[in-house]
Amino acid sequence: MKYKGILEKYRDFLPVSEKTPVISLLEGNTPLIFSGRLSELTGCSVYLKYEGANPTGSFKDRGMTLAISKALEEGAKAVICASTGNTSASAAAYSAKAGLKCIVILPKGAIAQGKLAQALIHGAKVIAIEGNFDDALGIVRELSSGYSICLVNSINPYRIEGQKTGAFEVVDVLGKAPDYHLIPVGNAGNITAYWKGYKEYKGKGRIDSLPKMCGFQAAGAAPIVEKRIIKEPKTIATAIKIGNPASWSKAEEAIIESFGRIDKVTDEEILEAYRFLAEKEGLFTEPASAASVAGLFKLKAEGYFEKDKTIVCILTGHGLKDPELAISQTKPPRVLPRDLDKIIEKMKL
Repeated sequence: MKYKGILEKYRDFLPVSEKTPVISLLEGNTPLIFSGRLSELTGCSVYLKYEGANPTGSFKDRGMTLAISKALEEGAKAVICASTGNTSASAAAYSAKAGLKCIVILPKGAIAQGKLAQALIHGAKVIAIEGNFDDALGIVRELSSGYSICLVNSINPYRIEGQKTGAFEVVDVLGKAPDYHLIPVGNAGNITAYWKGYKEYKGKGRIDSLPKMCGFQAAGAAPIVEKRIIKEPKTIATAIKIGNPASWSKAEEAIIESFGRIDKVTDEEILEAYRFLAEKEGLFTEPASAASVAGLFKLKAEGYFEKDKTIVCILTGHGLKDPELAISQTKPPRVLPRDLDKIIEKMKL
């Protein structure tokens, strides 16, 4: 059967009706990849949910398809978002598909070039401000309340509704809920959404148990872990460089209700996991994605996991979102003369 996107596949679990104009780029249906190396390391069955396979390269498309569809249904002519990158790329793409104007407010110098390129090429009106993401979010909140503009950040409840479909897909592939669900945490909408999805599937009898939700923030941007707003968050993982998450309380609920854990990982630990995924698993992710695997390494070292359990790590975005970082982590190719013997010598054949 032809795949139609998450709004059609999971219509019975979503706030859509015959009146809802479905704006889809065939998001979702992303691969859940078994990792033999991580399974051997942990003594568990470890799977990697590769959300970089979504149309704009990140998990944001799951929520954006619904947010934009509902905005159009409700008569909106324009949408607005604050972003560190992925939200802007997704909002711009889905707005282009829907014929809506898209306005993006972002922190100056705090967005990876791959993400900025997406927002611009899709025709969004992009405005950079002095300040951080939290400053940008404050501005879009004010603008959306004072003008007829639909806010499509994760405080928009339709975003969470769409993103919960990731949990449905995990269960549909595994045939059960994982025992542990590891996920990067920035604005905290995604951990909120996955927990909502698992609970809804359990409520419908699709699963018998729920996973322990384990969220990981960057050490320099870990307000939930440190229980305080971080006024100047710092991390190479720009997608989770947020000091005052909009879904803070909901994320804490997910951790507490699931008997899970919220923790932080350093930039060095994130980069180690980032390189591991690329070199050992063949998966190119953006740095923030690797926070879940960095968290796995950390919890493994602490003896957190029970043996023979199932672990799912969410990889939130594609590595081409942040090409500058990838290049900075590798050596440039060596230039040789057009000499076969020298080339063979360099290849060590």
